[in-house]
Amino acid sequence: MALTSDLDINVSKLRPEAVSDATNAFNEKLISILSSGPKWYEVGPAKYREMRNNGQTPLPKPVTLDSGKPFSIPSRQAGRKIPCRIMMPESGDPVKAVYMHIHGGGWTFQTENDLDPYLKKIADGASVTTISIGYRLAPEDPFPKGPQDCFDAAEWLVDNAQSEFGAPLKFMGGESAGGHLSVLTALELLKTRANFQFSGLVLNYGCYDLSFLPSARNYPKPLVLTPDIMENYIKIFLPGVSAAGRKDPSISPFYEDLTGKRLPSALFTCGTEDCLLDDTMMMALKWQINGAQTILKLFPGAPHGFTVFPPERLEAAKECMDVVLQYLSEKL
Repeated sequence: MALTSDLDINVSKLRPEAVSDATNAFNEKLISILSSGPKWYEVGPAKYREMRNNGQTPLPKPVTLDSGKPFSIPSRQAGRKIPCRIMMPESGDPVKAVYMHIHGGGWTFQTENDLDPYLKKIADGASVTTISIGYRLAPEDPFPKGPQDCFDAAEWLVDNAQSEFGAPLKFMGGESAGGHLSVLTALELLKTRANFQFSGLVLNYGCYDLSFLPSARNYPKPLVLTPDIMENYIKIFLPGVSAAGRKDPSISPFYEDLTGKRLPSALFTCGTEDCLLDDTMMMALKWQINGAQTILKLFPGAPHGFTVFPPERLEAAKECMDVVLQYLSEKL
């Protein structure tokens, strides 16, 4: 009998022929659009935020919905609150859980207000209340301030979600930097709220090694996130931190010793045209070998950030939302 591997990955999804013509065309158009404007580090974060909010960057400005409502959560600093945004299911039926969301944006961009359409789909599709966290951003507030806001918000929700929103905190998730912060937060709660456990994490194309795994260092295409963009994000998020210091587990959860930890179930998603593909695959493997239920879903040809692109333009966006909603339903 021929040898079989103890590691089983659907490698067909990683092959070029798995990418549809429509996705290839989308990526080529996206590269063209992104080449038409300046990179954020050429104009500076503050100016680029202003340009983005005014619709002056290559990608459209964020869409806000009337169904999203602002509120705030206390922080560890007396007198300072963390801005948040809540989205309830449109049906008005009793919610089953609270889903804490941590947005992406390279620890530098986006706010709790920027992903209303995406979070509305989760709220309506899974009958959950979504709460997006407006954590502090670099360069004005570098590490560890952003993660601390996520920790504070999560601890408050563990303690207060049931009384404040009629359902317990059961899920957490985020995209890119938000995936990174979600893992850091889940690991922090293992220490500060030892009796609590998430029903599931939704980790979309996160960065788990800020010293760069090979795909993050070598990705050749100018498609959304590139090695130079990554490096500039990390320089302002971690000012003065050495290359070796980036491997500290409090910064890069890939280096956390997970042995014996009571890890929650996690859904890892990533497109195969994403420089953070290695991060997702390696972190998912590490999560699984340490005993947690781990689901890895790859989307052929999908670029970084694909989950928040319009599903009518990128098929993987709809496919991934269907996967997320099925995961949440199964965990409820």
